[in-house]
Amino acid sequence: MLVARLLGAGTGADAFFVAFKIPNFLRRLFAEGAFSQAFVPVLSEYKSKRDLAETQQFVNDLAGTLGGVLIGVTLLGVIAAPIFVLIFAPGFWGHATKFDLTVEMLRITFPYLFFISLTAFAGGILNTYGKFGVPAFTPIFLNLALIFSATVMAPYFDEPAVALAWGVFIAGVLQLAFQVPFLKQLRFLPRPRWAWRSEAVQRVIKLMLPVIFGSSVVQVNLLLDTLIASFLVTGSVSWLYYSDRLVEFPLGVFGIALATVVLPNLSKKHAEAATDGFGRMIDWALRLVLLIATPATLGLIILSGPMLVTLFQYGAFSEHDVRMARLSLMTFSMGLPAFILIKILANGFYARQDTKTPVRIGIYAVIANMVSNAVLVIPMQYFDIPGGHAALAFSTSMAAFLNCGMLYHLLRKQGVYTPQPGWSKLMAQIALASIAMVAALWWSGSDLTVWFAMSGYERVWRLCALIGIGGGVYMAALLLLGVRFRHFRTAFKS
Repeated sequence: MLVARLLGAGTGADAFFVAFKIPNFLRRLFAEGAFSQAFVPVLSEYKSKRDLAETQQFVNDLAGTLGGVLIGVTLLGVIAAPIFVLIFAPGFWGHATKFDLTVEMLRITFPYLFFISLTAFAGGILNTYGKFGVPAFTPIFLNLALIFSATVMAPYFDEPAVALAWGVFIAGVLQLAFQVPFLKQLRFLPRPRWAWRSEAVQRVIKLMLPVIFGSSVVQVNLLLDTLIASFLVTGSVSWLYYSDRLVEFPLGVFGIALATVVLPNLSKKHAEAATDGFGRMIDWALRLVLLIATPATLGLIILSGPMLVTLFQYGAFSEHDVRMARLSLMTFSMGLPAFILIKILANGFYARQDTKTPVRIGIYAVIANMVSNAVLVIPMQYFDIPGGHAALAFSTSMAAFLNCGMLYHLLRKQGVYTPQPGWSKLMAQIALASIAMVAALWWSGSDLTVWFAMSGYERVWRLCALIGIGGGVYMAALLLLGVRFRHFRTAFKS
């Protein structure tokens, strides 16, 4: 909200979002993506089958090796910032001010990759040992740092966006520092040691290489969207960013949280050869995804306009920006169930240390996304049809469904997952409850001019009321249809 008020969707906003997206993309690729998916299963195996001294040695070796590699990558990123901008946002090359500003901010934000990757390493240890609360709380420091930079630091900079770049840097330091005492409490504070040739380190690296692509296909697709959007009208990168943030809210609050809990449990069941429990864990997670993602998707689509107006339409963020961001929010929202499902289904492979299969599927999804972008966006540009950024978001959503569909098919084909009884009934219950929710909200968000005329206070209470009504109707309908949430707790315990 503060970024939208401060920067709107102009040149500074586009430049900052690209400068932030590059290290953030690499973070999701290496830290939360490939590294976590490769590290946690191996650490879980060490915890189950090795003694404490061997596990500590593994953690020390990996910490030193990972840290050394990250230092090299960070130095390369700072030095070669202009090249990174050319690769990730080539359309900026024709706009000297935007390009130079992006390079300046990228040199500030790139070290975030170093700190946040080590934060993910620490979080992987904490999650494996059942300390989920600390890693879950850690991202709050990014929000606090950005809020501080937007409200306190920005007035001291000629270009306010540069203050936000420093906020990203500060956030990386804070997030890593926050987790250190908890590692020490677990007696797992690493003593880093360069051990590239260590058998365990090589094993993690071998698992990482294919996962780097496979676990982050959604991010690759989003990055392709940014690359193409850099050639579109100014504001396209920002409109995609703001709409993506709203889709990321349920994905981050629920999807990533669920995937984070599921991976160590699946890894443990695989290490213990508990085949039946492995399949039931996936089934439990898929049911929760359907239960939460369905109303979240429909709610984001129906309330897309009111949400954007209420959260962002202040200061530099115009009514035109709302209308444009609404288009991409609606098309991004279509893919929300697939974005979450990918995280769960891919874990069914990573927990068994099969990293090659999701890579192969991921390649197909990226190719499909690129073809879809070419088919939709190029003609729109040629005939000067507005909304190219929304077409990019739509392609990303459809590619995500292709990805999760293929992952699901292979898990079934390999006999790893067999749906438990009751799926047809649950799907019917969720469908009927969703219809009731849509009927309650359908009239609410169609006329944006009404929302533009409201005060900020009125927007907030009306939006909260609508979300409360929609959520209340959905929950009440589920209860009337016989859904009880204790059923899901029981499934997890089994």
